[in-house]
Amino acid sequence: MKKEDFLKLGLNEEQATKAAEASAEELKGFIPKSRFDEVNEQKKKLDDDIKTRDKQLEELKKVDAEGLKAQIEKLQDENKTAKEKYQAEIKQIQLDNAVEKALINAKAKNTKAVKALLDLEKAELDGETVKGLDDQIKKLIEGENSKFLFDVKTDEKSNFKGIKPGEKTDKSGGEQPKTLADAIKSHFETKG
Repeated sequence: MKKEDFLKLGLNEEQATKAAEASAEELKGFIPKSRFDEVNEQKKKLDDDIKTRDKQLEELKKVDAEGLKAQIEKLQDENKTAKEKYQAEIKQIQLDNAVEKALINAKAKNTKAVKALLDLEKAELDGETVKGLDDQIKKLIEGENSKFLFDVKTDEKSNFKGIKPGEKTDKSGGEQPKTLADAIKSHFETKG
């Protein structure tokens, strides 16, 4: 107890001081309540952890070692299969990108349509290009039934026949009328 507590109990100043000193001397060997609570909580937590570990050890005793080995092997096989599948997908993406790039460079108008005409079953990447792809694209560009799929400029002149803009179509040799009235007059004069 503190001095104030003894004063409240009705002791005078001198008695309260002596009693407080005696109380402090008596409590020197005791642990404060907050420290006691802290240590007590740690003990409870450790007891719970020990119980949990004991349960885990009991469960491990029940587990079949052969079963664990089989499960590990199964997981390793699944991981190997997943890795192979991933590598195959990456290879296919690289192949598709190389084909797409080659078709764009060849000025294909519709890469999906041209890709359908290519034989890519045994296609192999050679760096960033596909082996034999240039020959297939060249055949498609030169082929009569597939060259329209590419935007290739030809040096041939168009063979269109008909009216050419800006040329006179009247071959009568006469002078052209300047007004509507002159045109009507010349029409009736030539037919008349």
